[in-house]
Amino acid sequence: MSRVAKNPVVVPGGVEVVQGAGEISMKGPMGTLKQVLPGDVSVEREGDSLLCKAQNDSTQANAMSGTIRALLANMVQGVSKGFERKLSLVGVGYRAQAAGDTLNLTLGFSHPVTYKMPAGIKVETPTQTEILLKGADKQRVGQVAAEIRAFREPEPYKGKGVRYSDEVVILKETKKK
Repeated sequence: MSRVAKNPVVVPGGVEVVQGAGEISMKGPMGTLKQVLPGDVSVEREGDSLLCKAQNDSTQANAMSGTIRALLANMVQGVSKGFERKLSLVGVGYRAQAAGDTLNLTLGFSHPVTYKMPAGIKVETPTQTEILLKGADKQRVGQVAAEIRAFREPEPYKGKGVRYSDEVVILKETKKK
C-alpha cells in the first residue's frame, strides 16, 4: 500500500462529503469540488476522516491510491480555506489592474494584455505590481498563475517580467568585450 495513502484525510466541520458512483464531491464555505475516482481505488469514510485503499495489489492501484489521497486532501483544504497564489511584476512601467473578472496587464508590449479569469478564480491587485489569485481548486489557481506568468516570463539579464512572489531569478552576467 502507498505510504501516502495510509494517512487518513481529516474532514473538518463545515465540509460536506458526498460519495457517488465513481466520484466524490465536497462542499464547503469556499465552493464545491468534484473528483472522479479510478476503478482500482476505493474511498471509505470512517467518522470524520477518509481512507483511500487500493482494490488490488497492482502497482497502478498502489500509485493511484496515494494520488487520490493527495487530491482529496487538496479538495478539503480548498473548500474550507482555499488556495492563493501571488505574482509580482518587475520592470519599469509594468502594471496590473483587476476589473471584475478581468485582469488588465501593461507589460511593455505595444498593446495592453487582457486576461479573463475562469470560473471559480478571483483576482485582486493590492498594488499595481502585485497580483493575488484566489480559488478553491489548487490545480486551477496554479494553472491561471502559470498562464499569466507566460505573458512575460522573467528574463535572465535584468529579471524583468511576471514572476511568482517566492520565485528566485538568477541573473546572468552580461557579455564582456
